[in-house]
Formats: sequence, C-alpha cells, structure tokens
Amino acid sequence: MASMKDIKRRRQSIQSTGQITKAMKLVSTVKLQKSKTRAEKSKPYFKHMYEAILAMLEKSGNIDHPYLKGDPTKKKAVIVITSNRGLAGGYNSNIVKLVMGSDIPKDDCVIYAVGKKGKETLARRGYTIAEDYSEVMGGPVFNDAIAIGRRVMQDFTDGKIGEIYLAYTEFKNTVSHIPTLLKLLPFSTSGEKQTEEEKADIDRLTLMNYEPEADEAIGQIIPRYINSLIYGGLTQAFASENGARMQAMDSATNNAEEMLSTLTLQYNRARQGAITQEITEIVGGANAIN
Repeated sequence: MASMKDIKRRRQSIQSTGQITKAMKLVSTVKLQKSKTRAEKSKPYFKHMYEAILAMLEKSGNIDHPYLKGDPTKKKAVIVITSNRGLAGGYNSNIVKLVMGSDIPKDDCVIYAVGKKGKETLARRGYTIAEDYSEVMGGPVFNDAIAIGRRVMQDFTDGKIGEIYLAYTEFKNTVSHIPTLLKLLPFSTSGEKQTEEEKADIDRLTLMNYEPEADEAIGQIIPRYINSLIYGGLTQAFASENGARMQAMDSATNNAEEMLSTLTLQYNRARQGAITQEITEIVGGANAIN
C-alpha cells in the first residue's frame, strides 16, 4: 500500500489537473455557444448550395467548361479541416482515419491542411502537404474560405489536380459530430437508373437555360460554390472541435473527481492505520514499563 506522503502528493497533482480541465471545459463551452450559432446559421445555406448546383448541372446537358472537367489520372486534392490543439477526444484522429481509409491512394493525394494536428499526422504518414492554412482555425471567416478556394481552383484549372474533396466534421449537435468526406469537383450525378426515353423526356422538359452564356455563368457560379462549401465546412468543424473538447474536458474532470474520492478514502485508511499503530506502540510500551 502507498504511503500517506505518496497518496497526498498524488492527490495534489490530480486536484491541480482537475482544476485545469474544469477551466478548459468552461472556455470550450463559451466558444461552443458562439461557434454553434454560426454553424447552425450557415448549415442550411451549405446544404442547399450543394443540392442546387448539383441539380442545376444535372439539367444542363453537356457543358464544356474547365471547371467541370475532372481527370481521374491526376492528383486528388483533399482540404482537410482539423484543429490546432489536441485534448479534443477523437476529433482529429477521426478525420485522419477518414482520409486514410478513403478510396484515394496516398500517392495520388495532395493535402491542403487547415489545422496543425491533421497536417502533422498526415505528413508523418507520408502524405504530400501542398499548403498549410492552420492559422484559419483560430476563428474562421468567409475571407479564409475565399483564399483556400482560390488556391485549389487555380491548381484545378492549371491541371495540377483532377478532383477536389473536403474532409470536415459535420456538427449535428453538442454531443454528435460526424466525420465527412465530400466531393466538390467534378460533379458526379447520382440517382436511379433511367431509360434513354426517360432521360430524353427529362432533358426536353427541364433543360437549364443560362443568361449570359453557360460558360460565363459557370465561371462565376462554381468559384462561389466552392468558397461557400469550404466556409460551411470550416464553421461546422470549428463548432465540432469545441463540442468535442468540451466533452473531453468534462470526462477528464469527472475522472479526476472520482480518483480524488478514491485517493481520499485510501489516505483516510492509511492515516487511521498509522494512528492505530501509534496507539498500539504506546500501549505496548506502557505495559512493558509496568
């Protein structure tokens, strides 16, 4: 059994750690309230933007535009959003696992890192880091999304990359955060298989008309689409980070309190044992004198 001195030293250490985790929980709670509001406000726009652009292009026929030409033989860009700090449970590791477990081979993957934790882990695993935007996670704003979007779109049009993906954590609620890998470009239409006659009927009835010309309209729409989805991913990830850290610190604080309770009981038992031993020695010494 540990001595009273060892137990007391350990109690002090755990008590100090518990105070730190409790303070970090309170800070994360305040940050969560602000980031949660932004994430909830931007989420409908994020969702409807993706659905609207996809539906628009499905009804546009064959448009020959550089933004819509993917090349599966070229590198694939993944915008990976993680945090700059740890102590957030499995928040960062879940995104890294998502990227590594995807169908994108490591040799064909180029990482545009937003967050130091994801960047450092993926770099250690041999992934190519094209750009680091870690400073964005101090408090993402729309201008940050524009800067990231401008770079990946430039690399896309220059032929350096053939596909663009976004890896982020979707914020469902305070306790539920879902790692998500979303393909931004090029578009892949999904849906039930249709006959040639059904396709012809749909194209004839719902063909999209553009004014001005389709090329000019697509050139204006797609960059805004990319920027909007990146910003949505940033706000979702930032809220998820603070939610995950709040949960992690809450669990750590509860564990510290349980350990303190156990150590207090051990300390009291050791103290009682020491007192009993002293009394026994005194009584034994008195009897020996008599």
